[in-house]
Amino acid sequence: MSQVVSSALEQEYRDAFPESAKHFQQGRETFPSGVTHDARYLEPFPVYVHSAAGSRKQTVEGRELVDYWMGHGSMLLGHSHPAVVAAVQKQAALGTHYGACHESEMRWAEWVIKLVPSAQRVRFVNSGTEATLMALRVSRIVSGKTKVIKFAGHFHGWHDGLIPGADAPHDTGSYAMPGVTDSVMGDLVIVPPNNLAALEQAIDEHDPACVFVEATGGHFGAVPVRGEFLRGLRELTERKGVILVCDEVITGFRVHPSGAQGYYEFVPDLTTMAKILAGGLPGGALAGRADLMAALEFDNPHGKKMKHPGTFNGNPLSAAAGIAALEIVSTGEPCTHANEVARRLRTEINEVFARKNAPWVAYGEFSAVNILPNYTGPRPESDDFIPHDNQLEKLDISFDRRLSSAFRMALLLNGVDFFGWKAMTSAAHSDEDIQQTVAAFDHMIDRLRDEGLSE
Repeated sequence: MSQVVSSALEQEYRDAFPESAKHFQQGRETFPSGVTHDARYLEPFPVYVHSAAGSRKQTVEGRELVDYWMGHGSMLLGHSHPAVVAAVQKQAALGTHYGACHESEMRWAEWVIKLVPSAQRVRFVNSGTEATLMALRVSRIVSGKTKVIKFAGHFHGWHDGLIPGADAPHDTGSYAMPGVTDSVMGDLVIVPPNNLAALEQAIDEHDPACVFVEATGGHFGAVPVRGEFLRGLRELTERKGVILVCDEVITGFRVHPSGAQGYYEFVPDLTTMAKILAGGLPGGALAGRADLMAALEFDNPHGKKMKHPGTFNGNPLSAAAGIAALEIVSTGEPCTHANEVARRLRTEINEVFARKNAPWVAYGEFSAVNILPNYTGPRPESDDFIPHDNQLEKLDISFDRRLSSAFRMALLLNGVDFFGWKAMTSAAHSDEDIQQTVAAFDHMIDRLRDEGLSE
């Protein structure tokens, strides 16, 4: 038995997912900790999925789960959307990798330029991490400066330049990251979110190449960032002559067809994208002002070209999926539906917490649902509510491993797969999904109380 979770809940979980347990034993012999993504790690073992369609996925045991991972946020339309599947099947028959320019990459870029206010030029990459790495390097080439500012708790991919400060704890005064050298750390300045005064002081002191921001706050709104701050950020960076990079890897095409910048009506200098951009396939992009993107051109006014190879840049399969997805997203209907589902989930889950007098709260914006246990503040009176006055140290926290494992296992046993302590909804989630999820939360509180993990 695992020492992380008590025996009763763990035994029920093992009995429910025996094939997943077997797969994990094999995975541990192949992958570090048995997984290919840190977030997929779960003690005593994660569930293994065989197939997915719409809002649901099937485990290798044949158990059906309401899915709130949604491909780490990439599946706004739901799993295996017919239009995306058809587009990929058609393209696969034509070729999966030409090693050449092709029409689909142009059509894909046209959709980005049509939808994203800041996109004058586009360069495709393979992930959000690559997109933010490119934005960082372009900013340094154009500005001739080296330092970069980011906000505490904001995640911009796992590369050396921006991963420090992405996760709690935020009260140690140090964001040292294993494997990242002191010299790289010396070029990164981390400031508290939602604090324009602290940002202005940091700009004046460090004269950075650029400022990075997650468009709705770190971890898709765990500590929300809203329009007033974003517009103030745009005004401040413009006045100071600092490049503003808006990370819309999660928010792009999800909160609004034009992303957070379209919803909140501000225009950054550069925008990073991935996830929904490629319709659930691997793919990312950097887009922005033509004069900045010129750093990628062979003959450019900056006098220095950013070297950019990449075997799968603008891959035809990803382009086909992206075109199909963005055409549907452009109607606005998927965003509207996903946002409404999440709003209802937040409301009804909070009703469960209130009815059971449980010290928990659900909050979030757009298509996100954040769950905060061990909460003793006032209960929300509207969906505009943010716990703890939006304090970083109380919202972006490290959760107890035993509680985290028990929370997810209790939900999985009732047919719901939460993305850790968060959910991302889609255009495919239904009233039935909402009802099942709310019932799962009702049972989850009872199970955790039985385990002595919740009051």
